[in-house]
Amino acid sequence: MLGNRIKELRTEAGLSQAQLAKKIGVSQKAIDFWEREVNEPKASYIIALCDHFQVTADYLLGREDA
Repeated sequence: MLGNRIKELRTEAGLSQAQLAKKIGVSQKAIDFWEREVNEPKASYIIALCDHFQVTADYLLGREDA
């Protein structure tokens, strides 16, 4: 769920993985791994994603719908 939400928000914002990575201070590979659910972002990056996309952590984590 988390990977799908990240990808959905990123594509809706018209951002590439590299562009999003630069905005929140991670590598493009990290975004790729998160979206494919190879691994999960640590809490500080979840906060950065929420701040960037202006969503709640519950939404990003799939605990609630928009």
